[in-house]
Amino acid sequence: MHTSLDERVETVRRFNRDYTRQIGVLHEHLLDSDFSLTEARILYELAHRSGVTSSDLCRELGLNAGYLSRVIAGFEKRGLIARTRSQTDARVAELRLTDQGRATFEPLNDASKREVAAMLERLPQQSQQDLADAMDQIQALLRPPSPGYILRNPQPGDLGWIVHRQTVMYAQEYGWNNEYEALTAEIIARFIREFDPARERCWIAEKDGKVIGSVFIVREDDSTAKLRMLYVEPAARGMGIGGRLVDECLRFARQAGYKKMVLWTNSVLTGARRIYDKAGFELIEETPHRSFGKDLLGQVLARDL
Repeated sequence: MHTSLDERVETVRRFNRDYTRQIGVLHEHLLDSDFSLTEARILYELAHRSGVTSSDLCRELGLNAGYLSRVIAGFEKRGLIARTRSQTDARVAELRLTDQGRATFEPLNDASKREVAAMLERLPQQSQQDLADAMDQIQALLRPPSPGYILRNPQPGDLGWIVHRQTVMYAQEYGWNNEYEALTAEIIARFIREFDPARERCWIAEKDGKVIGSVFIVREDDSTAKLRMLYVEPAARGMGIGGRLVDECLRFARQAGYKKMVLWTNSVLTGARRIYDKAGFELIEETPHRSFGKDLLGQVLARDL
């Protein structure tokens, strides 16, 4: 079920209010120390990284340069940090924690760990893992997109995951019911049972350890390959992954000796259709049908190899 933008905005704001209340960041000072949350975050960055400059901290923590300058000056006065000239650029001063700074930071860091552990220990172990996984997902969604991904062969568990994700995704985006889950499970089961490595293949697209897409090529007949179950996670779209997966299918099919490739799709899958059109597929047949709880227009596409 999709909500409006206004409803999603309110959901995020409600989460922010509740989460800040849960972790106590509304307190003026962190963990009953002399440091504000921002000051503790600066100490954390300096404790875990080397070669950090004031410009780095301003950019990565979103801090005002004047405010950061005052904080750094205060830390220097207390003997917590020192400045050293960069070995690569003498014009740049790098910041580092002194021994006194590290001695000051460690109790603060330990106290923070204990506070989070206490929050987690109120939950059953599986709920703790669910919470950690959800936080990983929030970070991944909000992180600026990067082009880095790999294509690999499927590993144990991947194919079941593909059935799950495609079913969930198409239910959310198009309202399809679990008839589609039955279809994908049948396709996967047949692929596993009858797999011919010389003429069939599956590619898994992975980014940051997560499956973000996949595609299959199977034997239709001796001269015809069939492309099946192309999908890309919504958060990974726009990176060219769908086109890359289709290109891999075409390349493999030519090497395997196929002369033609076909696929079956539905007209509502407009994003996939754009990928197929760009790859040179042409519509050869359309058939209305009632499937997955919806009235659909099935399409058969094909191209010579």
